[in-house]
Amino acid sequence: MVIVALTFVFVLIVILGAYWAFIVRLDESENAALRKRLRPDPVSAPKEVGILKPMLKLSSVAQLNALLNQMGRVVAPLQRDITQAGLSITVATLLLSSGCLALAVYLVVQRLTFSMLIGIGAGFVAAFVPFVYVRQKKNSRLRRFEEQFPEAIDLIARALRAGHAFTTGLAMAAEEIPTPVGDEFQLLYDRQNFGMPLPEALKTFADRIPLIDARFFVTAVLTQRETGGNLGEVLDKLGSVIRDRFRVKRQVRVLTAHGRITGWILAGMPPVLAAAMMFVSPEHMKMLINDPLGVQMIVGALLLQVMGTLIIHKLVNIPY
Repeated sequence: MVIVALTFVFVLIVILGAYWAFIVRLDESENAALRKRLRPDPVSAPKEVGILKPMLKLSSVAQLNALLNQMGRVVAPLQRDITQAGLSITVATLLLSSGCLALAVYLVVQRLTFSMLIGIGAGFVAAFVPFVYVRQKKNSRLRRFEEQFPEAIDLIARALRAGHAFTTGLAMAAEEIPTPVGDEFQLLYDRQNFGMPLPEALKTFADRIPLIDARFFVTAVLTQRETGGNLGEVLDKLGSVIRDRFRVKRQVRVLTAHGRITGWILAGMPPVLAAAMMFVSPEHMKMLINDPLGVQMIVGALLLQVMGTLIIHKLVNIPY
């Protein structure tokens, strides 16, 4: 049991380190560059209203919640992903599910293959499943937001042309547009309605929605408030630009569909063939697993498989 516990701790440390290196660090660098471009003048920037800070619980256990609050640099990206995914789970639940799944997969694979290295590798891969699920839910929600956002902008522009205030347009968008756009605009309207300055509420909205379209919207509104102009006309043009960008994005996805399907096939073929060989010819697989050289070959193949998958993903993920 001591070896199992040490293995679990080692796998958990490796998982958190890999998550920080390949996901958190990249997101922080991109967000830092964007914040640098959008950072207001520090002299005229409004002070942050402390009473409106969100009090999010990272765990229902008080001691664990206090511990996670001290790990801000690791926990904050996880909490941001959970919030943007629209899930009602806590960071502690996500970490616990990742660790339990890694341990369960390690024990099952180690019992079947009698190899600790293969078990550790399988547990390492399985530990990322909850994080991948959260990222997929987040991306799905952001895609729906991106599709509905031009309609919300057009609704606000029509409200402005009809003589309503901008905040009234926000309330109309919150009521008429379905989730997730309606929920985000409702939160934006409620925050400014309960005392948060509108520029601060808009900046919080842009931070909560990591889409360039949302930042365009916030920048257009803040610029109009400072310099004046016809906000309805600006929003009409912005909605047209967002629709054009979304059309280009769909065209890019169509052109890269072959590469993405090829990547999924190449990534899924080795494990499927290995599982089939376990049933068709178990003697050959036992020889590969029991031989030290075979174990080294399996570990090397897993590393090359992960590298190839990341390279294919980089090739088909074209920025636009």
